[in-house]
Amino acid sequence: MAGRAATSSAKWAREFLFRRVSSNPLGGAIRNSSSSAPGASSSTPKVPHFSKKGRILTGATIGLAIAGGAYVSTADEATFCGWLFSATKVVNPLFALLDAEFAHKLAVTAAARGWVPREKRPDPQILGLQVWGRKFSNPIGLAAGFDKNAEATEGLLGLGFGFVEVGSVTPVPQEGNPKPRIFRLREDGAIINRCGFNSEGIVVVAKRLGAQHGKRMLAETSGTSSSPSDEGKPGGKSGPGILGVNLGKNKTSEDAAADYVQGVHNLSQYADYLVINVSSPNTAGLRMLQGRKQLKDLVKKVQAARDEMQWGDDGPPPLLVKIAPDLSRGELEDIAAVALALHLDGLIISNTTVSRPDPVSNNPVSTETGGLSGKPLFPLSTNMLREMYTLTRGKIPLIGCGGVSSGEDAYKKIRAGATLVQLYTGFAYGGPALIPQIKEELVSCLERDGFKSIQEAIGADHR
Repeated sequence: MAGRAATSSAKWAREFLFRRVSSNPLGGAIRNSSSSAPGASSSTPKVPHFSKKGRILTGATIGLAIAGGAYVSTADEATFCGWLFSATKVVNPLFALLDAEFAHKLAVTAAARGWVPREKRPDPQILGLQVWGRKFSNPIGLAAGFDKNAEATEGLLGLGFGFVEVGSVTPVPQEGNPKPRIFRLREDGAIINRCGFNSEGIVVVAKRLGAQHGKRMLAETSGTSSSPSDEGKPGGKSGPGILGVNLGKNKTSEDAAADYVQGVHNLSQYADYLVINVSSPNTAGLRMLQGRKQLKDLVKKVQAARDEMQWGDDGPPPLLVKIAPDLSRGELEDIAAVALALHLDGLIISNTTVSRPDPVSNNPVSTETGGLSGKPLFPLSTNMLREMYTLTRGKIPLIGCGGVSSGEDAYKKIRAGATLVQLYTGFAYGGPALIPQIKEELVSCLERDGFKSIQEAIGADHR
């Protein structure tokens, strides 16, 4: 068995190396970026010019592929998979040499084209749970904002996330705010962004999600990817893993509800859950929708739009609301009351903060306008999570988001009341290797405190 796995892995490694040497993906990404500049020639040069950073990234990737090919001949598939994730620790720091937004685009492209590791090892059973009638292999998800336009869902889910949330998606394409708009605070493990819902729009995203959905349906019909034993496996409409779709409004829209309703009508058939984003600090007036009356009216309209559609045996996708971490106790009470009264399916706590808590306040970059994410957000978002769990009496699933960069962080969110946990900035800094690390650490935390399942740990701090 180990011999066959090694042979299969060796074949994969040869293909991996061939694709990268022949296609030179990193150089191509840099070349395409420069060719869009004013006055650039439209023809492709026979011998492309690579920047020093591009050569470093390309050389590192090829070097890892060669080393992997040599290593894999004596390793089984699981061992080689672990090696691949560990190897990304060498490449990931090189992204810090690039402009923040370009590095982000390059990472999305890498995931979209399969230039990232694929998790072959099953998640520990202790991490599995069921929420909204959907089976999650683990509670660790990727927050919205990374894959805004659903370009890389298959590759990102393949990294081992239990779920991935795409968006925010706006009805009409929009550029977002002027660049530069993403700023790293490396020493604080934080990022400030003021992107402003840059989106390719509903039509483009619907086509991508529809193609993925159709691909999976075709595979299931032909019997190549499903069997009776698959029925109990975790997964959603996009295959293994659960897919969430985060909906936003256009900057110039005068009818926010109409924008969210349009998102529901066009994207909900491809989503395992939907999110109404009313908490980004980078769209003027958006956070006003978190007021009690405004939120109640908005949620009613979106629920009605979803419920009037035709649904199969699985029913409509759950509807969640993502809220800001900068709310007062009274505002939290209002949101909790609306969520309970309208039987909202869940809340995501939280979005980025406009505050600059210590030690970020001492960083010169902290003066940039925008939302702060990363480690400094953890105390604020976790305290709010704990409050909301109390206000909703544990009756509504909560997704804890903000500052998660370790298994211990995820565990603290879960004990505070989170059913699921999301990360983004931690993933941007830690890369693919962080995902199996967080899951391994989370298992250790659960076993250390005597929990036999993730479900037992939810809200443990309140008991």
